[in-house]
Amino acid sequence: MANLGYMQLVRHCNQYCRICSNPETPYVLDFETACREIDDFAARDYEGVILTGGEPSLSEIVPQVVRYALGKGLSVRMITNGSRLADGELADRYIEAGLKHFHVSLYSSRAEVHDAITGVKGSFELACKAIDNLGARGAAVNLNSVINRFNCDHLDELARMIVRRFPFVDHVVINNLDPSMGRAETNREVLHRLADMEVSLTLALRILAAAGKTFRVERVPLCYMAEFAWASTETRKIIKREERMIHFLDEKGTVRQTSFRHHKAPVCEVCSLDSICAGLFEMGHGYEAAELAPLFVDKDAIVRRVTGSSPDARGP
Repeated sequence: MANLGYMQLVRHCNQYCRICSNPETPYVLDFETACREIDDFAARDYEGVILTGGEPSLSEIVPQVVRYALGKGLSVRMITNGSRLADGELADRYIEAGLKHFHVSLYSSRAEVHDAITGVKGSFELACKAIDNLGARGAAVNLNSVINRFNCDHLDELARMIVRRFPFVDHVVINNLDPSMGRAETNREVLHRLADMEVSLTLALRILAAAGKTFRVERVPLCYMAEFAWASTETRKIIKREERMIHFLDEKGTVRQTSFRHHKAPVCEVCSLDSICAGLFEMGHGYEAAELAPLFVDKDAIVRRVTGSSPDARGP
């Protein structure tokens, strides 16, 4: 198992993403509390910690947190919008502290779409500069994207851009929109139908696979990614019986997640992948049961690929 813990350093941000599911709070994590949370991850034998927010680069304690976590034997990653890491000096500070793995958010290959989603003109160019900065410094750079109404028809364009412009990026995470809270709950125009993304998502994953990239997809039911069911984050955690823990900076506090199953529709009962499919996240809140359909494919082949017992298994 490769359990990872998530730790929110701040909940404020320097962007105003219309798709954000983390509403802003005034809370900021102090170093003493951060050390206790890291100690807890280490005691649970977690593989690593992911620094998140808000925008975690707005925290003043990033280098200290990184050094402390590394000293406890944990790997450290950061999820960031990249805007501050367009500054090479900050990138150097983080890398010198030992933070050498970054997930940078990029929502579209079209600058105007990315900027409209983040609410900040020029954010696309800042993110691209950050990716280049980190890659030039030898850091591991992954890209994160969130499927929404404004990019769901051209995810394949984003995949082509990643392959062409950022050949050093070897891993991509694509999340389906969480419509249940934060700005995404208020800005309902960002919500898409699952059918609107199906073709584009499949093409994007084919492009990434052909280029030798690894990838994961979150909150997408398997009936919309049957060709790449093995790449579903939830499916992999269900099969591997993994968990994750998130230390939130709001009323949720600490959440230990051991179940990765969402809502199911009656048609799911006859699907051959029902036992390894998470189902539909927030069904009824933004997505509808009528969007689900059963599949009749070989479940065991997917399990073998996830567990590494298949010769074409890819990555952890």
